[in-house]
Amino acid sequence: MVELLGFINYLIYLYTIVILASVIMSWLINFGVINGYNPTIRAIYDSLQAMTEPLLRPIRNAMPNFGAIDISPIILLLACFFVQSVVIPNLIKLFI
Repeated sequence: MVELLGFINYLIYLYTIVILASVIMSWLINFGVINGYNPTIRAIYDSLQAMTEPLLRPIRNAMPNFGAIDISPIILLLACFFVQSVVIPNLIKLFI
């Protein structure tokens, strides 16, 4: 069971990287640093959005509207870090 929790911890770490990549890529496209009409860039961006949007959408719906500022990725990252640093270590202690 400890190995499974370690694997889940690793998957959460990979998901945090995907969240950060999605945020950075959206900034680069919105500020015109990279061309969003390039098919390769668009495919990468769409795949990142497909991975992050199912968890970001409920957070956005529950939060008040802040205009152009979207802090839902920050809340999702904080939730991921909470699970990694509090929940998983306590579950590991429970099974040892």
